[in-house]
Amino acid sequence: MPMLALCLLCALLTGVQLASVAPVGSLEPAENEELTLLFHGALQLGQALNGVYRTMEAQLMEARSSLGIYGHALGLLGQEVSQGRDAAQELRASLLEIQMDGDALKLQTEAMARVLGEVAQGQQELQDSTQQLEVQLRSAWLSHTHQKFEVLKAHADKQSYVVWALTGHLQRQRQEMVAQQHRLRQIQER
Repeated sequence: MPMLALCLLCALLTGVQLASVAPVGSLEPAENEELTLLFHGALQLGQALNGVYRTMEAQLMEARSSLGIYGHALGLLGQEVSQGRDAAQELRASLLEIQMDGDALKLQTEAMARVLGEVAQGQQELQDSTQQLEVQLRSAWLSHTHQKFEVLKAHADKQSYVVWALTGHLQRQRQEMVAQQHRLRQIQER
């Protein structure tokens, strides 16, 4: 459409130029009509160009509005991506902290298991000594051996209590370890 309007404008200008070259005194009524037609065509061409301009202006305004909406949507998307990165970073930090806690708890549990094994071995040795002393006491009721027996029996009772306490502590640590591993799996699944 703009190319056609440009061609019509050139034709009008050429016609006006030719009409102005003709001698002034020789204007005939037919030439006046031609000029009127030319001016009428130029007016229609101007109106057509004005319509094209307004249409283009409306399309530009619509494009500007669409660009604003797209820009706003991109901004919101950028915020969501940033929030997702922050959440992932926090999740990684929590996961690392839980893993470190789990490792520390595992080391504690292993150390406690070693101590418990040593205590159990000590208790076994005490029980063996107690049984030997009982045999000795049955054969000869010496007061010195009887006193040693009582001391060993009291010591064995204390060791039994320590083993019982350590066993309870070890069970609690194992439960904590299982709970931490469960939390770790849940975080990894997320």
